[in-house]
Amino acid sequence: MSEARTSAEGGMETSYGFRQVAEGEKQPLVNDVFHKVAKRYDIMNDVMSGGMHRVWKDALVATLNPRKDETYKVLDVAGGTGDIAFRILEASGRKAHATVLDINGSMLAVGAERAAKRGLSDHLTFVEANAEELPFEANSFDAYTIAFGIRNVPRIDVALKEGYRVLKRGGRLLVLEFSEVDLPMLNRLYDEWSFKAIPRFGKMITGDSEPYQYLVESIRKFPNQDNFAAMIRSAGFSRVTYTSYTGGIAALHSGWKL
Repeated sequence: MSEARTSAEGGMETSYGFRQVAEGEKQPLVNDVFHKVAKRYDIMNDVMSGGMHRVWKDALVATLNPRKDETYKVLDVAGGTGDIAFRILEASGRKAHATVLDINGSMLAVGAERAAKRGLSDHLTFVEANAEELPFEANSFDAYTIAFGIRNVPRIDVALKEGYRVLKRGGRLLVLEFSEVDLPMLNRLYDEWSFKAIPRFGKMITGDSEPYQYLVESIRKFPNQDNFAAMIRSAGFSRVTYTSYTGGIAALHSGWKL
């Protein structure tokens, strides 16, 4: 069921799941996926991860340990619904400021609505833009986070270099992404769940299994932990490390701009 993962040299820019597409075609296809699932995005993450995404996201925020400081600025990329940004703001005692950037307006609309309900709108800025071309000056942010979004960016190497550019010296990159399972028995069970159950649940929840099929396939094409760490180093980051969660189903990658 699985296909070969892309290497540290790239390949995700022409990979729409297991289907190869021409350069420039992937982004509109991915946009359509997230327009379809925006209103049920959190339910989708629960289905994809068995609810574990909540634990992994909390681990990301704990690792970041945002300062309780009004000058602290974090950029959360591909974070349209605000899930990571809300956690960071609460961890900072509602002192920090978060900029939520997403290429998908439907996702951002959900995030803005949720922020208003939580009374967090004053601490947040929502920006519709491409991770490959960030509309910010260099050295603008203390932290750059992206959770379960980097594999949907066509040119991951470009996005990582943009992340390096907009971070201040001493700033930190944290990337949470589904990764390569390193336990054989778990890997077989995970494949069964992913390829047979998740698209069916997706059809039940949204009426359309295709977005979920793409998301499952994109996980299997994404570089493994070591190869993605190499890509982060190639973008200029130092002290690059990663921590695998739940047998490698997900991994948190860290890098510093020093």
